[in-house]
Amino acid sequence: MRELIETGLAQLGLAPQTPPAAPAQLERFGRLLLEKNQVMNLTAITDPADVATLHMLDCAALLTCGDFGGKTLIDVGTGAGFPGVPLKILEPTLTVTLLDALGKRVDWLNETCHALGLEGIAAVHGRAEEAGREAQLRERFDFATARAVAELRVLCELCLPFVRPGGFFLAMKGTDCQQELDRALPVIQALGGAVEGWRDYAIPHTHVSHRVIIVKKTAETPFQYPRRWAKIQKAS
Repeated sequence: MRELIETGLAQLGLAPQTPPAAPAQLERFGRLLLEKNQVMNLTAITDPADVATLHMLDCAALLTCGDFGGKTLIDVGTGAGFPGVPLKILEPTLTVTLLDALGKRVDWLNETCHALGLEGIAAVHGRAEEAGREAQLRERFDFATARAVAELRVLCELCLPFVRPGGFFLAMKGTDCQQELDRALPVIQALGGAVEGWRDYAIPHTHVSHRVIIVKKTAETPFQYPRRWAKIQKAS
């Protein structure tokens, strides 16, 4: 797993800025994930090589989309900690909040981050549509990320309220998402955002390509957003 991670980071052009201990930490995170996955449903990806590529390297590619040094990031619907935990390991100066609606996952993430010796990262229990209205979280972050399997217009309503004006929402999608993006444009504008562009990348050691859609927060999000989950679903 570690060799795949090391060579993959080099292929992504990230090796020069990667802390020397990062590949070993990512490997350990992967091992802890697979161990816990035997008793808790954390990931459908169970082959160690696939964990290294489809989880760790896929998340690492986000670092090619901006300057994360000394910044703050919220990972919305983090699940098993992707992409937030790998990003923290690869950029230790990044302050990370992992938001998830399942308490058991949040507990495991906090235990795991402690076991990995990570500081400046915390998992928080909450639903995005509710947490986005909390004063301590609303428009407090330089970056928001989401790897959830949901339509872009839904993800934007859940994530953009966390981003400060001038910050960015990075949505991880497939390369065939143009129609999804077109449907999301009016929502993005209403939320105070604008699509700055996107970045396509191939995950090293695989035949898989993904796209990061880069949404810049250009104005404060109107107070009525995010709406209740039922309204978000109905609108989409």
